[in-house]
Amino acid sequence: MLRHLRVTNFAILSDVSIDLGPGMNVLTGETGAGKSLIVDAVNLLRGGRASADIPRTGSKQAIVEAVFEVPDFLKETIDTILNESGIDVEEELLVRRVIQKGGRSRTYINGALTTASMLSQLGVYLVDLSGQHQHQGLTDPKEHRQILDEFTGNQKLVSELEQSWAGIQSIETRIQELTQKGQHEDMIELAEFQLSELLEANLKQDEDDELRTTHAKVAKADQISETCEELDGLLYHSERSAVELLDEVARKMGPLEDVSPQAKTWKEEIFGARAAIDEVARSLREFGQGVENDPKQLEELEQRLSVLNSLSKKYGGSIESAIQKRDALASDLKSWHEKDSLIEEAEDKLTKAKASALATAKKLHKARTKGAKKLSKAVQKYLDELGMQHSRIEVSVNANDEALGPHGIDTIEVQFAPNQGEDAKPLAKIASGGELSRIMLAIKLVLKKAEKVGTYVFDEVDTGIGGATAEVVGQQIRLVANQRQVLCVTHLAQIAAFSDHHFFVEKESTKGRTETNVKELNQNERKTEIARMLAGVKITKQAKAHAKELLGLAKNLKDKTQQSHLN
Repeated sequence: MLRHLRVTNFAILSDVSIDLGPGMNVLTGETGAGKSLIVDAVNLLRGGRASADIPRTGSKQAIVEAVFEVPDFLKETIDTILNESGIDVEEELLVRRVIQKGGRSRTYINGALTTASMLSQLGVYLVDLSGQHQHQGLTDPKEHRQILDEFTGNQKLVSELEQSWAGIQSIETRIQELTQKGQHEDMIELAEFQLSELLEANLKQDEDDELRTTHAKVAKADQISETCEELDGLLYHSERSAVELLDEVARKMGPLEDVSPQAKTWKEEIFGARAAIDEVARSLREFGQGVENDPKQLEELEQRLSVLNSLSKKYGGSIESAIQKRDALASDLKSWHEKDSLIEEAEDKLTKAKASALATAKKLHKARTKGAKKLSKAVQKYLDELGMQHSRIEVSVNANDEALGPHGIDTIEVQFAPNQGEDAKPLAKIASGGELSRIMLAIKLVLKKAEKVGTYVFDEVDTGIGGATAEVVGQQIRLVANQRQVLCVTHLAQIAAFSDHHFFVEKESTKGRTETNVKELNQNERKTEIARMLAGVKITKQAKAHAKELLGLAKNLKDKTQQSHLN
């Protein structure tokens, strides 16, 4: 529910703040006062596109800010969207749009910078906007399908079908890939040559590192042997070797053993060092004796390293990448050589997937056909109340198995006959603007329990109606307001009279600039505004009396609808 709205430097709205309440909120005022601008600002809060000329003349940017109270039935959905986007979940939802000259904008939710696209994900739950332009969407059959599915609660089947269709597309993509691979013989020939080359090399992981170590040892065999012999002598065999010196130290420590308990420990440590030197000397002898100056081995090592270096450079820069290339080529060639059987297998899967999807689509068609009759009847009931008793609304559902797609096999269209005895035809071809407004309102009334949205905005949906019909429209919008918050822009007193909160929008000139002010009216001010809406420029006693009577009648009817809703 929209609790607070502030609009700054937005065209003629220099600084407008509105505290909205639950139930039915109404905006009235003269044409051009700025009522629809307020609706445009609300549209930005639901992710609407920002126009380049929004900022007020002389201002660098326009700002729209709002505080939303999230109703319980939306909390889980809203919290999930916020969490997935990394935005903190707060008690209230704070939304801020900053629109710069040129059309660029910044979007903030609960203080976090985000995108208009992300806001639009939330927007469909926060605000539903119906207006002079929005009702034109009713002429699009895509909207008709969504309306019907929403009314009938087909989301489980719709979701199941969408997933099945995604699987079908995945299989079709696989078949296309296999078919294309089979068509490129030159590609297969190259792959076979490369695989043969890599297989012949018999590559092993880390082989190049091991070969380089061995090569270095063979290349320096003489030097290594001499060094090992020299070190062995210094440690063990030469005169005054390390072992001989340690033995001498151990012998000369004898006198210390009589005077110091530590001498025994020192002596043991010396023997330990001597044992370690013995082991090192033995290892050096074995290492030196194991190295042989073998020109043939050296040549073989160099040839193998040359092969490995060449393949590394050719296939990714390392032996590891060359091995990966070998394995990938083997897998691809297997697929290419087995493409016929793989394609046959994929086509079999595709046939089964389409059959499964078609079965789901037929279930959905059955549910839609049944729901279409109920929807037609429900919308017709409200149209009768809205002064369109002689019209007829029909929701047609026509199936075509060959047209299977992500949304099923159905062509769904809301058709309309404005007069008795006429055939129903597509809305786009036959319904006037006023008729579209009332049809849209009737659909909203039917969907009011099914739709997960916090606030409904009706922007002059009373276009083309008046008199007793206007009073009925007011009653019907009142019905919506019993279950959801409503913000309604109207020029009809019969509708405004049903409001819980009445805001008057007025335009005035101050110091050569046009300003729009918004004021919530008290009971006496409401009576005056209703009288103005009834009488025009000059407010007569009769108009005031009529306004009082209208407000009283609206209050009684409002109380009845609210009591009926509670029961």
